[in-house]
Amino acid sequence: MKISILLLFIFFTSSITAFPHFFPNVSSIPPSLLPNATAGAWDSFHKLSGCHSGQTVPGISKLKNYFHYFGYINSNTFKNYTDDFDDGLESAVKNYQLNFNLNATGELDEPTVNQILKPRCGVADIINGSSTMNSGKAASMIGHSVAHYSFFPGMPRWSSRRRDLTYAFEPRNQLSDDVKRVFGNAFTRWSEWTPLTFTEISNYNSADLKIGFYGGDHGDGENFDGVLGTLAHAFAPPRGLLHLDSDETWIIDDVFASGSPSAMDLESVAVHEIGHLLGLGHSSVEEAVMFPTISSGVRKVELARDDVEGIQVLYGSNPTGNGTTGPTFGDRESSGAHVGLPLLVHVMFLVIGLTLFLL
Repeated sequence: MKISILLLFIFFTSSITAFPHFFPNVSSIPPSLLPNATAGAWDSFHKLSGCHSGQTVPGISKLKNYFHYFGYINSNTFKNYTDDFDDGLESAVKNYQLNFNLNATGELDEPTVNQILKPRCGVADIINGSSTMNSGKAASMIGHSVAHYSFFPGMPRWSSRRRDLTYAFEPRNQLSDDVKRVFGNAFTRWSEWTPLTFTEISNYNSADLKIGFYGGDHGDGENFDGVLGTLAHAFAPPRGLLHLDSDETWIIDDVFASGSPSAMDLESVAVHEIGHLLGLGHSSVEEAVMFPTISSGVRKVELARDDVEGIQVLYGSNPTGNGTTGPTFGDRESSGAHVGLPLLVHVMFLVIGLTLFLL
């Protein structure tokens, strides 16, 4: 009996009490960690480059599992997929290409495979068979696919009576103040643009938002897969769970030096996942923090216009802002992004005015 209890305790705590690797910058990472991180979870997909419908190639079944996981192959449970490049996979590849602004050929060309290989969020792009990224959008009046923010099905959000959300960290992770400060900065990115505020509390069980680092199977049905691959995932309101992969090598300094094949910027991933906690889905705007993938050696923490417009649909704007101070977007527009309504209105009035003048 005592042995069974001990084994159960070990099983339950092994994924929760895993201690992630945090470093202030890339140069501080011990060389012993880097050789283990050069091969990502999906590196075997390299050999599938050039595959197309009608072929049978070893490794296709694993790719089908990938597309099933992220919603592109719609089935209730994982199947024993074959290595046949069938019509279902071709359709999945086309939808994936549309969502990531690639040529929708249905073939595994090099740009598509390179995109698939990138580390990414574990939240599906297509939920319940419905896509709200590019593949689910109609063409705009200027002839481009609309790249835009999205929401979870049903547009869940936190109640208007809950504008000060609390958050806490899994105590068994034993996170340092420096790591916690990274999350505090990430929450600020969203509070700057909304009426929401975020307060850290010590009581993990009573917090609205619960943050923890886990490895492998950690009990929520969304297993992590080791180095790179899926980096983190979060659940829509009101569940409030944010989980990050403890197997990653995380950089926590504000200055992020590129050049590492495996290190991930913690704040960049945290900002993205907080967007999910608040109700945002994925965006097809590559400059947006809600874009599903982020390469190692990249830092992306500032909200793009697409992120701000999406979150303000859910919660409105920050009542203390006056439109002239505070955060700025910078030059973050993406080709294929929608044209703002105010701009279209100005153009229409200009055309009408010129027409009346000429008459």
